[in-house]
Amino acid sequence: MPSVGGQAVIEGVMMQNGDRIAVAVRRSSDNQITVRDIPARTHFRRLGKIPFIRGLFRLYDMLSLGIRALNVSVKLAFPEQDQPGRIETSLTFLVAIIIAIGGFVILPLYITNTVQGLRTGNPILFNLVEGIIRILLFLVYLLLISLLKDIRRVFQYHGAEHKSVYTYEAKEELTVENAHKYQTLHPRCGTAFLMIVFIIAILIFSLAGNPDLWVKILSRLLLLPVVAGISYEALRFSGRHYKSSKWVRLLVQPGLWLQKITTAEPTDDMLEVAIASLKQVTE
Repeated sequence: MPSVGGQAVIEGVMMQNGDRIAVAVRRSSDNQITVRDIPARTHFRRLGKIPFIRGLFRLYDMLSLGIRALNVSVKLAFPEQDQPGRIETSLTFLVAIIIAIGGFVILPLYITNTVQGLRTGNPILFNLVEGIIRILLFLVYLLLISLLKDIRRVFQYHGAEHKSVYTYEAKEELTVENAHKYQTLHPRCGTAFLMIVFIIAILIFSLAGNPDLWVKILSRLLLLPVVAGISYEALRFSGRHYKSSKWVRLLVQPGLWLQKITTAEPTDDMLEVAIASLKQVTE
């Protein structure tokens, strides 16, 4: 059985099964579920099969597909509202990337570099402290946005996505009743990928040593593709061996703990939406 996965979107869920991609949302106007297929992009297919290189291109594909899915979900859920254009969407995405790099790459580095004993000391200790600060900042960010009502609903749809995928993987009929009994945490989740990235970044960034601040910043930016490539291979490995290896389960556990923030128990109508999206790509 091929692996399926997806992501929560605005008032709905995107599911992907190979080249079959669909978004299902519940419309605000009449409370009905509507499903829309999304065409798969075929860029970088050959490069996307080369180990350690494919991680960077898969990350690009995931970000690109995520933006397209979000745009489709907004149009389907709120058709009566004015929709952002392509330029506005691209600018929003660019600003989000800059903020993410500034907040979770440069800021932890700057804070760590202000500590005299770390600034010129052991590079492994420096990067360990930097990595811990990065994770703490990310946790604070997630906890703060989880207080927002709209984001909380997205996290509930995230939980609905996982429950539906578990039901499919168990080869059970895709019903709300069957999906309810599964947990909202899944080892192949993108949130687990982020935690893997944070951990591997500590090791990879240590290779740059402990130079001046501007060199550290440049090294972080240049090494991000390397971190992405290795992290993707680690995620693939953990997905294949999660059930068979207790060591893999231990390594994946931090990512599952993180999902306790990014997922929430969904309602029945949210599970209906997730199941509609999953059926669209599997039947």
